[in-house]
Amino acid sequence: MSASPIKVAIIGLDTSHSVEFPKLMLDKKVEEAYRVPGLLPTRALRFDTPFQSKEGLDGRQAYLESLGMLVTEDFDTAVADCDAVLLEINDASFHLPYFQKCVELGKPIFLDKPYADTLENARTIHDLAEKHKVPFFTASCLRFCQETQAAHKAVPTPQEGMIWGPVGKAAAGSSIVWYGVHAVEMVQLLMGPGARTVQVTPSANGYLLVLSYGDERKATVSLTQGLYDYGGVLRCPGQPPRLFTEVISEHFYRPLLLEIESFLRTGKLPVSLEDSFEVMAILEAADRSFHSGGQPQMVFTR
Repeated sequence: MSASPIKVAIIGLDTSHSVEFPKLMLDKKVEEAYRVPGLLPTRALRFDTPFQSKEGLDGRQAYLESLGMLVTEDFDTAVADCDAVLLEINDASFHLPYFQKCVELGKPIFLDKPYADTLENARTIHDLAEKHKVPFFTASCLRFCQETQAAHKAVPTPQEGMIWGPVGKAAAGSSIVWYGVHAVEMVQLLMGPGARTVQVTPSANGYLLVLSYGDERKATVSLTQGLYDYGGVLRCPGQPPRLFTEVISEHFYRPLLLEIESFLRTGKLPVSLEDSFEVMAILEAADRSFHSGGQPQMVFTR
């Protein structure tokens, strides 16, 4: 007999994830083989952020209601019957205040990327979770995608990594933190921990991040506007370069949702909080480098 579905509350509608996740859980138009029925979204919280218009929020609310979900502007109503919380907010400056509200429930939390808008707020989120003994994790779906994982297994200790992905203009806050998180998650997984410095060179259509590791390792992350693909090359002495690309499909988020379900059932984190914190530290260092005119910046992981 299969386990009962886990009821999850969706907090925020300003990201496409707030509809794409429930779609894979509930929408019968999705092929059964690709659905994630172990998670059951019952309610969602709507509120305004700079990342979505009223018309966009209205459209997302209508879709979620068509799936049988209740959409409300009252926090207590949104979380009243949940077993866990999915914080789905594009605007990273909202992550800390809503995490503060959700952690009081004492229920496990998935905090969608990025960790926070600043490293200081990421530390506060971590401390709140420890204080209330609430398990949580944060991650981009790119960390769990098939080709990225296959490249990681094929070259577990690369000497050099070159990663690419898109970047967009954030409606508020740092564009590097907001959208660079996907490619930075990839490079953190593939290169492993230990990044020491980040240097950013801006261009007319994006940014180039150069990471140094204090040993022979190095990595670059190319973020480009208008090119909506992900991939990379891993290089290591004694073996040919490992090239990989990720194909964006309508089932793109399924691996992440399966990790969320496993976390909620077992309590085991699919990515360590230390690794997630390093991702945030790299992003903030990159943002500091950009604002300093391209000077290398330390990655502060403590």
